[in-house]
Formats: sequence, C-alpha cells, structure tokens
Amino acid sequence: MSEEEQQELGKTLWKIADNLRGSMNADDFRDYMLSFLFLRYLSGNYEESAKKELGADYPQLSNSETNTPLALWYEQNQGDVSEFEKQMRRKVHYVIKPEYLWRSVAELARTQSNELHRTLEKAFSYIENKSFSTAFDGLFSEINLNSEKLGRDYTQRNEKLCTIITQIAEGIADSPNDSDALGDAYEYLIGQFAAGGGKKAGEFYTPQQVSTILSRIVSFDSQDPSMDKKKKLGSVFDFACGSGSLILNVRKQMGEYGVSKIFAQE
Repeated sequence: MSEEEQQELGKTLWKIADNLRGSMNADDFRDYMLSFLFLRYLSGNYEESAKKELGADYPQLSNSETNTPLALWYEQNQGDVSEFEKQMRRKVHYVIKPEYLWRSVAELARTQSNELHRTLEKAFSYIENKSFSTAFDGLFSEINLNSEKLGRDYTQRNEKLCTIITQIAEGIADSPNDSDALGDAYEYLIGQFAAGGGKKAGEFYTPQQVSTILSRIVSFDSQDPSMDKKKKLGSVFDFACGSGSLILNVRKQMGEYGVSKIFAQE
C-alpha cells in the first residue's frame, strides 16, 4: 500500500467519522470506529485462513449472493464444524462464527436489520470469551453498544449502528485488509481524534516515525555502530507497550528470526 493510498484511506475514514459522530465526543466515537475496523481485520484474516484450510471445499459464491462462503459451508457440513474450529484455533488461534464475520454484520447494516445491535453484542461477547482462551479478553470493552449517545432506545441505537457500519463498509470496501493497512488507518485516526480533542497523538501511541527511529537505534551495534545492525537480539522489553507497535517494529528491523524473546507489559 503506497503512502498516497494510506493517506487516502485515512482521510476517507476520518470523513466518515466526522460526518457521523454528530454531537458525540471524538474520544467516544473513536472507540466505535476502531472496534469496527478491528472486527473487519479479524474477519478478513479468518476468512482467508479458512479458505486455505478448506481448499477445494471452500464454497465459491457470486458477487450477487449476500451469504458468506463460510456460512454456506457451515450449513452443508454441520458434522464437521467442531473439528474445523479445532483446527482453526490451533492454526489461526481464534474462531469467528459466520454470523459474526464483518461481511455478515455489514449486510445486516446495509439492509437495516433490526437484529444488528443484538448480533454485535453476541459477536463481541463471543470473540472476547469463546473465540480462543483469554486472548481477546476485554478486546471490545471500550465500546458501549447501549450508550444513550447512540440513541435513547434500542431502535435508535440500532439505526445509528446501521448507518455507521454501512458507511464504513462502503468507504473501505476496496481497501486491503492487511495489518499494515489497519495500522496506518489506526494511527491516522488516533492523530485526528486526538487533535479534535485538543490533545497530541503521542499521548496515545508512539508515532510510526519515532517508532522506526527508536527501533533502528536498538538494532544497531552499540559498541560499533559503523558495523551496521546486530545479527541477533537476545531479548526486547517494552514496559509500556500499548498496542505493541514499538516492539513489533524492532522485530521488523531485525527480521523474522532476529529477536529471540519479546517481553511486554501495559
């Protein structure tokens, strides 16, 4: 993804956020926006992995069909679902039921389904508590689907969520779903939301430029920087890791096998 495309994606998302949040505080709306973006990322990654796992058995659907391939496979292979999910937990480390995938949720939003709100509640609860051990425990804890800021009653909140998700889905339909794209969008939005709240983005995350410089400093041979990067680091520790972007950047600088152990706390 080019720098120009990254900027365009960020601007698209910010325009959606700016148009939709209305009187809602920027910090509050940020949590909804980022939660939905992460659900999209988890879903896309899971579907790609499921496609590889099922191979030729993965259903091929036309663009006009609103069902998801995985939902169709579940319907046709109910006796194999348990073993399939066991394999996915082992290989991908999490499971998302077909009805909780981003594409399914976006379709409910597009059709203004009255079940969207309830489905999101179930989806977030499932991912946090049943997807895989405690890996996603509290992942969506910052988002309150029953907040009066979304509406005074269920119907109003459901309608608001339909609008938000539909516009996000349409706005980023052609954008890649890789982790770099998500990270770029996340950083751009954090910066914009922070500015809107009269704060600096650095209060919430380490900007990519700073992270890259720090990572390069760590990777160089401190005894003789002219020797370029070290071949290997025994361990890396970040005592205020946040999203983990800084230590992941160190790993990126050192290569896949350049860091033996990574430690982090928040």
